[in-house]
Amino acid sequence: MLKEFKDFAMKGNLVDIAVGFVMGAAFNKVVASFTGGIVSPLIGLLFNADFKDLKYVITEGVADEAGKVTGEVAVMYGEFLTNVIDFIIVAFVMFMIVKAVNAMKKKEEPAPEAPKGPSQEELLAEIRDLLKK
Repeated sequence: MLKEFKDFAMKGNLVDIAVGFVMGAAFNKVVASFTGGIVSPLIGLLFNADFKDLKYVITEGVADEAGKVTGEVAVMYGEFLTNVIDFIIVAFVMFMIVKAVNAMKKKEEPAPEAPKGPSQEELLAEIRDLLKK
């Protein structure tokens, strides 16, 4: 059982997937910082607020002595939209990478046709002629 697991874990495709997963996680951090640090502030200029902090308050909360608001119920649509933008950026970059990889692959040339041998009738005729001798 351990040998089977080792064979499974060391297959080339599984290792490739693991490397892709790690690179994707790192790339996601880059995209999140790009969206949070560059895109969100620019979009926030339109709303005169930090884009990621946009929310629709359903029930107002109560501020305590420290200024912390408790009991607030709100829909955090700014954070959701930021995550949607992150997803769109990642999906577009992955699309471009797959497109580039597919373009770099050599178009497979069709295998040369094997030389045709004699037909069944020709073989039977040859056998017949050999039997006649």
